[in-house]
Amino acid sequence: MLKNRALAVDIDMRTIILTVSFAFLALALTACSSNYDDSATPGMTDPFENVNRAVFKFNEVVDDAVINPVIDGYRYVVPRPARTGVSNFLDNLQSPVYLFNHVLQGDAQGAARVTLRAIVNTMVGFGGVFDFAGAEGYEHAPEDFGQTLGVWGVDHGPYIVVPILGPSSARDYAGYFIDSFADPLRWYAFNVGEEHLYYTKTGARYLELRNSLKDNLEELQASSIDYYASVRSSYYQVREGVITDRAATAAEQDMVPSFPDYGDF
Repeated sequence: MLKNRALAVDIDMRTIILTVSFAFLALALTACSSNYDDSATPGMTDPFENVNRAVFKFNEVVDDAVINPVIDGYRYVVPRPARTGVSNFLDNLQSPVYLFNHVLQGDAQGAARVTLRAIVNTMVGFGGVFDFAGAEGYEHAPEDFGQTLGVWGVDHGPYIVVPILGPSSARDYAGYFIDSFADPLRWYAFNVGEEHLYYTKTGARYLELRNSLKDNLEELQASSIDYYASVRSSYYQVREGVITDRAATAAEQDMVPSFPDYGDF
């Protein structure tokens, strides 16, 4: 048993090193690509466009062959109210990560709202299946470390399309890994040898995300001359919108954390 626990600790340390290394690599890429600009979308960087387009095409094939049929089956088997309950439950599980990022962004009101939502929905919403807090006006405000880095002034860095996972930026993928590592469920599951709990949650969140995006993406694809460019533009517009809102909230509270300007490196 001691040997197994030592192995688990060793694996976890390797995960820590990998996560931190990925974060620094992403930030380094952000700095190196800061002078690259797409005139069609201010602030956009896509220095790996040829590779990204190839991966994007691969993802389209996977979507058509696997992901979309799975989502269609999920929608057929699980009625809409139940799917809403699943989404609410997964969001409630993510509350500690949202709280972590609200605090780092200096958003005291957001931190209080997330805490209240988690308490109310966990206690009277059957673990978060029902969003009673939202019905009372305490709106859902998900936050991730990519947004936190954006509020701190870190640029997107290069646009990256990853097989299966899809499009993001170097900054936001770094944020994703940090959020994954900071998730209390991950720490609990790995410490008690129940890693499947965390992997199940991760898979369910991916399925729910793709389910929520499917209709919009199909609409975008049907109306786009260049689907790749449209997805890229939409991604940046959405991310800039949420980051601008959070930065304004933090600035109003005079609590924006200082952070080095990586564009100067």
